[in-house]
Amino acid sequence: MELLGDQSHPLGLHRVIEPRGMLPQPAWKVDAEPVCRDRELLIDVQCLNIDSASFNQLKEAAGQDPEKVKDRIAAIVAERGKMHNPVTGSGGMLIGTVFEVGARFPGADRLCKGDRLATLVSLTLTPLHLVSIDEVDMKTGQVRVQGKAVLFASGPFALLPHDLPEHLSLAVLDVCGAPAQTARIVGRGQTVVVLGAGGKSGLLCLAQARRRLGDSGCLLALESRQEACDEIRRLQLADNVIQVDARNPVAVLEAVEAATGGGLADWTINCVNVTDTELSSILATRDGGGVYFFSTAIRFTAAALGAEGVGRDVRMWIGNGYAPGHADLALNTLRERPDLLRLFQSRYAAPVHG
Repeated sequence: MELLGDQSHPLGLHRVIEPRGMLPQPAWKVDAEPVCRDRELLIDVQCLNIDSASFNQLKEAAGQDPEKVKDRIAAIVAERGKMHNPVTGSGGMLIGTVFEVGARFPGADRLCKGDRLATLVSLTLTPLHLVSIDEVDMKTGQVRVQGKAVLFASGPFALLPHDLPEHLSLAVLDVCGAPAQTARIVGRGQTVVVLGAGGKSGLLCLAQARRRLGDSGCLLALESRQEACDEIRRLQLADNVIQVDARNPVAVLEAVEAATGGGLADWTINCVNVTDTELSSILATRDGGGVYFFSTAIRFTAAALGAEGVGRDVRMWIGNGYAPGHADLALNTLRERPDLLRLFQSRYAAPVHG
């Protein structure tokens, strides 16, 4: 593809191979040639953070074999020019260092070669050229690689903070849209339910919801894993922690009804990384309330038809991963909660290992 210089497009249209004319995210294949055009930033990639739904699917398909996960990631990137899981439709994000800055890339004057950064756009639209996949952390979904990636002029990024470990920052920035949107929608006196509360996005959403509610309202944390329930209780992030499988809508409904005296949630925030949790979120929410679907495992047709089928009048928000200031808000959420920071450090601060 010989679209150089002024022909490069800020939205990355010049990189789309198949089908032509589409934006990079919905496109099947993009051009990942590791050259820097004038509206691009070329990144020397060190680590990918595969999103939770995608990584869960990759592990299951690989029979929990790290080498097979590596092979599948390599195959997807080779075929599509980006890490865009064809099963889940999701990707993740990355950290690396600035390798080259295009002359017309926004903020080019404040970037220097070697600056460490995290992309705040999905790998599903990020051209990625991998030389090797070195290690996979089967617990966190972080993958150490060698290669190059391209960030378009429209793509936000964050320079990595100096006061937090890089792998921890990567884990947090991967889900920074969730606590930012939670901060927007939660208000004092509300009843808020977080499904999948024990994962990284769930914990950050709990912390932001707790901050917005103060000592008013009611915050319920629903989580399937006993260990995660115990962690939430130790952190005192929720008024009530309920161990329940989010794939069982009747059990979720009964649990939320019991905890709220039948009042249900004003807002339900879905952070679950498995499929078939749409109806659980809807049934947990009162008529006139709202559901924020952050999880990329959600099927929005199932959510829309499910709400119709059970006669529930709820607003449903798609989990947009971008909001102004979302990176700083997520990182500051940890800085303000040393106990939560310690938990994230225990999970994510160590380098990945195979």
